[in-house]
Amino acid sequence: MMIARLLTTAPAATLAFTARGAKKFSPSISTGWQQLHQHRQRHCRPRYSFQAGLTPATPFDDGTSPFEITTPIYYVNDKPHIGHAYTSLACDVIARYMRLSGRDVYFLTGTDEHGQKVETTAKNAGMDPQSFCDEISQSFRDLLTLLHISNDEFIRTTQQHHKEAVQHFWKQLVEKGAIYLGSYEGWYSVRDECYYNESELVDGKAPTGAEVQWVKKEDSYFFKLSEYQEKLLEYYESHPDFIAPESRKNEVVSFVKGGLKDLSISRTTFDWGVPVPGDDDHVMYVWIDALTNYMSALGYPNMEEGSNFDKFWPASLHVVGKDILRFHAVYWPAFLMAAGLPLPKRIFAHGWWTKDGEKISKSLGNVIDPVELVNTYGVDPTRFFLMSEVTFGNDGDFSDEKMIYKVNANLSNELGNLNQRILSLVFKNCNGAVPTEIGTLIEDDKVLLATAASLLERTGEAIATQSLDKYVQHMVSMVWDANKYIDSQAPWVLKKTDTERMNTVLYVLMEVMRHIAILYQPLMPSSSNVILDQLSVPKEERKFEHLGKEECKIVLGREVDKPTAVFPRFEVPVGEVVNA
Repeated sequence: MMIARLLTTAPAATLAFTARGAKKFSPSISTGWQQLHQHRQRHCRPRYSFQAGLTPATPFDDGTSPFEITTPIYYVNDKPHIGHAYTSLACDVIARYMRLSGRDVYFLTGTDEHGQKVETTAKNAGMDPQSFCDEISQSFRDLLTLLHISNDEFIRTTQQHHKEAVQHFWKQLVEKGAIYLGSYEGWYSVRDECYYNESELVDGKAPTGAEVQWVKKEDSYFFKLSEYQEKLLEYYESHPDFIAPESRKNEVVSFVKGGLKDLSISRTTFDWGVPVPGDDDHVMYVWIDALTNYMSALGYPNMEEGSNFDKFWPASLHVVGKDILRFHAVYWPAFLMAAGLPLPKRIFAHGWWTKDGEKISKSLGNVIDPVELVNTYGVDPTRFFLMSEVTFGNDGDFSDEKMIYKVNANLSNELGNLNQRILSLVFKNCNGAVPTEIGTLIEDDKVLLATAASLLERTGEAIATQSLDKYVQHMVSMVWDANKYIDSQAPWVLKKTDTERMNTVLYVLMEVMRHIAILYQPLMPSSSNVILDQLSVPKEERKFEHLGKEECKIVLGREVDKPTAVFPRFEVPVGEVVNA
């Protein structure tokens, strides 16, 4: 049985370390820290610039401006599944990290409630479309609450202010000469709410595997998408970070180079949608309706100075599944170009999940219910697994065995056990309080503290580039380094031979654990705050700005309670051997 650890080399960094109230402290320590700082300045420069209290600047984000991050709005034809949970969690981790860094964040999610598929599904359920949407939309809001998602707004496309915003956007496109009335016939996927060319079909189905139907010739309004082929290609070329990861960008560029045809953007064969202004026989194509949510939630068309739109648009980051990248990276920027509005700064497309190596589908009966995951493993272990199991952007495979091994290894065995060992030793050997005085730091202490101090910079760069798995790797590696340190220093032995050294080791470990718990908050908010409570870190000192502040370090002599276990350990199915 092998459990692979997530490892990363931790560069040295500086941490201004003095202990308040310490009576025994070497005056030479500050010189040592200056040398460490100089070494880092020469040899460990970050790839992206970093400002204290904010986030690393990248080619697509200045690291200081207000930050709008969005999930796609989720289609309400069925209850939420693992894909919805995955996208929401990814955005939540980024949003929480940005807020803790001092950024002004607007985190948007919601539900897409119009279209032929919704109308048909509601009818089959014996419900009117609005009542059906109300019920399913609530299930998405319930999931967000269950997963501790910290969204600032939940938008529904059936809300009146959104419909008015979409109609205003349509009128703007008409005024710009980007829309005309014609007729359409061709292949259409109701499930995808997407038109496909004959050349795109695979074995008579959409590239996504969805069934397609032939739409007989009907009147339709068209968007002049063909006029934006070269403009889009020029934009991709001049903004190389607009689409990520690189493999997805290449797919989009290839699709656009293959030629763009004008896009049908209205239907007359069903009624459940936003009426086209001035022509009630037509309802809008669901994607022009849905995509506008990113602006309508900000109060569009109110673009006055001081408005939310003025503050947060263009959006900093759209996070989407790879199956809907075309709509976000081709249609959406073309719509915005036509309307004369700024484009979002970055679009990131993540992969799909499989179950035990097989594609997830209702017919196979292997759909992963995120509610069941949380009920079985807990919120934070579920969040941890989904964000750490695969490189963000790639496809991933879920199995209960993999989840159990990863959670047991990285959380119960390593992080939870480390916290329990440190605080149990402090409670038992230091009269239930942080040591009242510590001795001189040795090289091992300095190295571990420097590694902890560099954690903000390293995780910041990972989050800024949506490398969520690397963020977790840095955190897991830091915990592993702390475990190696406690094993090598053996404070339980020092209790008998050198209590001053024992106190120093325990203090160093508590300070390192403070860094770990504060920086784990975006991923595991509940568990991290339990650890911070056990460390007696005040609630008002848990933002990233407090990491390096002298007055926010672990206070000598402060009382601590007897620790309790933070992470449960799960039983491994008998006979299963998994490389987690």
